Amino acid sequence: MPSQLVFISHASRDTWVARPIASRIAEAGAGQFLDAADVHTGDDFDVAIQEGLQTCTELLALLTPWAVESRYVWMEIGAAWGNGKRVTGVLQGSTIDEFTNRRDVPSPRKRRQLIEINDLDTYLDELAERLRAGGR
Repeated sequence: MPSQLVFISHASRDTWVARPIASRIAEAGAGQFLDAADVHTGDDFDVAIQEGLQTCTELLALLTPWAVESRYVWMEIGAAWGNGKRVTGVLQGSTIDEFTNRRDVPSPRKRRQLIEINDLDTYLDELAERLRAGGR
């Protein structure tokens, strides 16, 4: 089992983007939790999400215009952040400056690491380095 498990938080409307991100995370050697792949028909969705958040070592939040409106995305970010887990926001549809200047974005998220989706390779390289270093 991989030493890193990345919980991928996203709006359901963005599953088409989250799936290839999950594949890229797997290629880097980390495990991934993606609700579209890991929560099955008949599962208690909330319980599955809570278990994924408890077992993950970090959270990657795909922050699109739809995700910013999702209560689940913000709850997942808050749960990971509150438990001291690494949280990385990947912006699609806005720049870092546009995102951090929004009044409706909680201030702790503004201070955490944000990258634009075109810089996803940087995150994946850093993830692979954390794996080589033993998950730190």
